[in-house]
Formats: sequence, structure tokens, C-alpha cells
Amino acid sequence: MIRFFQYLSLFAFLIIQSCSTPNEPKAELSLIQFVDPMIGTDRAKTISAIKHSESGGTEDLANTFPAVGNPNAMTNWTPQTRATEKKCLSPYYYFDTLFQGFRGSRFMSGSCTQDYGSFTLMPMTGELQLHAEKRASSFSHDDESASPAYYQVLLQDYQINAEMTGTTRAGFFRFTFLEGQQGFVVMEPNSDEMEGYIEIIPEKNTIIGYNPAHRIYQGWGEPAGFSGYFVAVFDQPFKTHGVHQWEAGEQPLTNTSAYVEFDLSEKNQVMAKIGTSFTSIENALQNLNAEVKGWDFDAVKTETQKNWEDNLGVLHVKGQSEEDLTLFYTALYHANILPRVFSDTNGSYPGFADNQETQLATGHDYYADFATWDSYRTLHPMLTITDPKKQTDMVKSLIRKAEQGGWLPIFPCWNQYTAAMIGDHVISVIGDAYIKGLEDFNIDTAYHYMRKNAFESPEDFEAYKNGKGRRALNSYLRYGYIPMEDSVKDAFHKNEQVSRTLEYAYDDFVLAQVAKKMGKTEDYQHLIKRAANYQNVFDTTIGFVRGRFADGSWVDNFDPVSRASYITEGSPYQYMWYVPQDVPGLIKLMGGEQRFVHRLDSMFEIGEYWHGNEPGHQTIYLYAWAGAPWKTQHHAREVLKEEYNTGPGGLTGNDDVGQMSAWAVMTMVGFYPVTPGTPNYIIGSPVFDEVTITPKGSQNTFTISTLNNSPENKYIQSATLNGQPFERIYLTHNEIIDGGVLQFEMGPKPNKSWAIASNARPKGM
Repeated sequence: MIRFFQYLSLFAFLIIQSCSTPNEPKAELSLIQFVDPMIGTDRAKTISAIKHSESGGTEDLANTFPAVGNPNAMTNWTPQTRATEKKCLSPYYYFDTLFQGFRGSRFMSGSCTQDYGSFTLMPMTGELQLHAEKRASSFSHDDESASPAYYQVLLQDYQINAEMTGTTRAGFFRFTFLEGQQGFVVMEPNSDEMEGYIEIIPEKNTIIGYNPAHRIYQGWGEPAGFSGYFVAVFDQPFKTHGVHQWEAGEQPLTNTSAYVEFDLSEKNQVMAKIGTSFTSIENALQNLNAEVKGWDFDAVKTETQKNWEDNLGVLHVKGQSEEDLTLFYTALYHANILPRVFSDTNGSYPGFADNQETQLATGHDYYADFATWDSYRTLHPMLTITDPKKQTDMVKSLIRKAEQGGWLPIFPCWNQYTAAMIGDHVISVIGDAYIKGLEDFNIDTAYHYMRKNAFESPEDFEAYKNGKGRRALNSYLRYGYIPMEDSVKDAFHKNEQVSRTLEYAYDDFVLAQVAKKMGKTEDYQHLIKRAANYQNVFDTTIGFVRGRFADGSWVDNFDPVSRASYITEGSPYQYMWYVPQDVPGLIKLMGGEQRFVHRLDSMFEIGEYWHGNEPGHQTIYLYAWAGAPWKTQHHAREVLKEEYNTGPGGLTGNDDVGQMSAWAVMTMVGFYPVTPGTPNYIIGSPVFDEVTITPKGSQNTFTISTLNNSPENKYIQSATLNGQPFERIYLTHNEIIDGGVLQFEMGPKPNKSWAIASNARPKGM
């Protein structure tokens, strides 16, 4: 049904265009019609996902779900087929056959984390059934439609047509009962810790409740210090109602459920609107009243559609197939779900980590759920172009977390410290924004906490154990790498010493750029030296990164294509390309450009490239540094073709809060941020005939146009920038945001002389 509506919309547009006279304005083509939220809800079918995913794991699941509501919403409204808040399980999977309800979710789209503070409601008829799995209804994808602003499904067992739309902090539901004289709605807080609360206020046609959030990773199972609050208001009075308390183990995800019954003899439709908050019931109601006024379901849906059109329209593309348009705009949708707004309409939000006081965000939204090991690579650099105000608000949020918790967080989720993944990439997110000229935040405060992370560890071991500070920093500072003897036991991902060394070296580079811009020369000199620490885990005798002991010796039994304990989620072959701060230095370590290109070629020939995990996302763009930009152009198109498609299994691994999707967006546009923390973007092979970039809040437009572009004509023959010959493998950030026109002539064979000079590349360290 999703595809049917898209074709219908496109058909209608073509009719409008054909009937227009030359003097009439052309109707604007809706972009939201090209968003298919079902992409990524099934298991990946790509070769690399099958080959490289761990057996029995979830790495072949994109773990996206059809999220309804505004971009970066506090609460994502989704159909539920899984009654769980367990780690790595999405609320909805395309291959499931039973529908359990509608969830107000905080599952981090595309992730392997947890849902938290969520709740579910389910309409039904006939005999009342509270148990989530026993009440589940059959449904068909033929009777289901989804968009970012709207979801609809026919619940076959109950003959209910259920519809849902949403805002930033509120949801709106319309249930049409096709049969029967009575109907029920069941609600429950999804508390697997059995701590949820729910209450019915019949005189106000209202249900209220909350679900306390809990931590995973550091402090696993401990309270996160806040709850997900909800207020549900119905448009009809309750005929009967009740609350049931479950014994432990009776119900898979809750300790309490509520039900309300409606008399449908005169009206067979029931509507409900739900406000949410992380601070209080009162603020949930205030958020609802602020965002959903009255009972006009279609008006709310239309407003949310408009918000998405504005968001998607920042990147306006022309040309190529409907499949390309669907892939592109669905990826852009997925890249605008997280981080989530965490503050209420009045600016209040729970204090970060140990800070238990309600805080106030003034003049900006406060954001949470930063999976920065993933998103620093493409998603946040993309936002510096498409929505600099939003990215600045996110930077302000990260700084406030540091102020309230005492340390810059590394992977802050559910408003808490975690040491879930490696690296110290909040430094990259803040540093990249600052280097690119986003300066509407306190850089002195930011630098204080960024530097603290890079040079100090908590004196209090409990604070370190709780997720504050870099993991294994003392070893890194002592040896210039993390030796095998340090197992990094106080982290969720233990060991992974080589990957940590590589990523800390990059973070030190970004902090060095910030220090340089701020005039902190001594810090710059110290940090730029540390940025070369990648060399300390590169064994030049075999040409690979490799685990190393404190005495300088290397691990035995080395296999470059097998997973190793000192590598994060991959093999040495996949991780050795992770030196984004000094690609020329890596080329030199590998024996020069010709050898470097040969090694890259070999990785693809033996099938070792794995796009389904983030550390390799910059790899195809490295060819351009070695005088072979046409190979970047080739592989950019090939990866898009092989690793992305428009089916439910169309994402090749965890989408990881939109990072996988952001890669597709930037690559289809035609350039990619290999080194966040510098103002440069490496040019690939633009897919569309034309892309117009209009950053939010700006009157400037930057247009990338192509001549003779097609799936076969993927190679750049020549280029001009603002009418002048252009022979560089990179664009600068200012060239984009200042506006202009970059035009490429494309062809079926590589032009091996275009942009190959050494001065056509960004400099290394």
C-alpha cells in the first residue's frame, strides 16, 4: 500500500504538469511521498551483511522502525510487534505477523540499544484481553500504509482501522471500529523492571502514567534518574474502565495495564491524543495542549507533513529513477530521527547523569541520545550544512551535559554517561562544528571539558567505572598506544586496544585543530604529536595494524581477515584504513600511492569491505588521496547499488541512529566528510542530475549539476565551480554554505587525469 500511494501521487503530479499552461506556476512535487519508513525493518539481504555479521547476532538487522512524528521528536510513534524493551530489539519488524499495539517509543532508531520510558496502547473489540501477546491481531502489509507523518493499519481480528500521527512531544490516534457495539483501548507502561504506574481519571476521559527509565552499559539496571510520563485524553466518555496489576512473569513487559470501554452504538470512531514528557505528568499535559489543539486529526497530520517537507526540502534533487528518489529521501528521513529533543515546550528537562534537578534550556532545544561512535562520521557533519541551528543546539546540549556531570560524555544515551563504544567522539562533534564556523556556543567551556577528557582521568574510580573519562587513557598516554595487557575491563566493549588507539589519535587531531584556532599553541603542539599515535599500532613488516604488547612486541597468530579481540567489530584489514586525520601519512606507511591503491583494490577483490559497520565508511574515498579519484567514483556507485535498496531489507546492517543512511545521503549528493574537524569534503560521484542545497536559515543555495549522468556514466570527465575550471578532489565547507554552482560532466569511462595532482588533495598532518 505504501508503494501504491507513492505511484498514485506521482501519477497525479504528472497529470497536473501535463495540464499546466506555460504561464502557470508548476505544482511542487511532494518529497514526503518518496519516504518509505519500511526500508530497514527486515533482515538485510546483501552479501556483505551475510558474510560479516556475527552468527546469531543482530548485525544484519537495520533495526529501523516506521517512526511517526516530527523530525528529532521526543517520542517516536510506532506500530509494535515485539513486547520488549530488551537491548537490540526494535519495537517493529516487517517479518512479524501479529500486531500488539501502538508504542510511544524511545528506541534509538537503527541501534543495538534499548527502548526506555515507553508505553503502548491497543484498540480491540470482543472479549477483553490485556496480555500483549494474547491480544495481538493479525494484519497484512497490503492493509498497512506508512509515512513520517502518518501510519494506518487494518487490525483484521478486530476489524478496526487504526490511524496514527504525531508531533514532537505528542501523538494522535483515530480508531474506526467497523463492527460491533463496544470497543476497548488497553494501555500499559512498558516496564520490564515492573515499576510502571498507570491511573484512570474517568471524569476527564484521561489515562495518566509513567515508566521509570533504567540504564544499560555503565550502571546496568540502575535508575536513569527520570521517567517517561504520559497523559492520554480521549474524545468519548468511558463506559467501564479498570486497572490490572500483573504478577512477575505473567506479562512480558509490564507490571500494570489499564483498559477503558466505549459505547459505539451512536459513534463508531474513538480518538485519543497523548502528551509526553521526561519531567512530569503536568508537563506532559502542557506539551499536549501546546502541540495538539482540538480534535482535528487531519490538521495535525498535515502540519507534520509540512514539517517533514521543509526538512527534506533542504536537499532538493532532480533526475534519475523513482527508486533513487525513494532511497535518497528515506535515508534523509532516517538521518533526522536522532538525537531526540529531550526538553519540554517550556524548556525544562531532567538534569544529566548525577544531576537530579530539573534544568531549563533557554533559547534552544536540549537533545539526548547521541550514539557518537556512529553519528560523528556523517550525520553531524551533514547537519552543519543542512541545519546549522539544530547542530548548534546539539552542541549546546553536549556542553550542558558536561557542565552538569563534570565530564564530557563519550556516548551519552538516556541522559546518562555510558562507555558503550570506543573513542571520544563528542570531541569530534563539537570540534567539527567549531572549525566550520558554528560558534553560537561557549567554546571556552567546551574546550575545558574536551581537554579534560584528553588529559585527565577521574580520580574517583567509581566515577570512572560509571562512564566518566576516556577508557584506558593512562595506558594511551604512557605508551602512545593501548597495549594488549590493558583489557579495558571497565567498558562495555572490552579490549579493542588497536581500534581505541586509532580513534583516540583522530580525536586528538580534532582537538588540536580547535586548540590551534583558539590560539592555544602549546596544547596544539602536544595534541598534533599524539595524533600520529596511529603509527604505533601499524606493523610495517607486514603492512597491517596489529595488537601490541607493552614491551613493543606484536601479537602472534595474526590473520588480517579474521575478527580479533583488539579490533572493534571487525578485522585488521577493515580497520587499518582508519586514519582520517592523516591519509598521506598512511599512504607513506603502506609504501606509497601505487601500493596503497593495490591494497584497497585487494580488499574489495577478496570481499573484505564491509559497509554494514561504520569504521569503513570513509574507506572508498581514500583512493582520491592516492591519485585514483576515478576508483572512488566507481566504488561510490557500486556500494550504493549493492548495499542499499528500497525493500524492507534494504539497509545492510544496523542503521545506527541514521549514520548508515547519512552516508547514502552524502554519497548520492556527491561528496563526503572523510575527516570531520576539517572544513573539507571529498568528492565522489553525484547520482542525480541536480542537487540544490539550501541550508535552513540561509538564503544561499549551492547547486551540484551533472551533464550526461546515468548509472553507466558514473565517472567525472571535467568540472567547473562557478564557471571556473575545477580540478580538486575536495570542496570546502564555506564554498558550499556561501552558495554557488558546481557542474560535472560525466562519462562511461574514467578520466584518469582529472584531479590527480598532489595539490588537488587536502593536506595531511
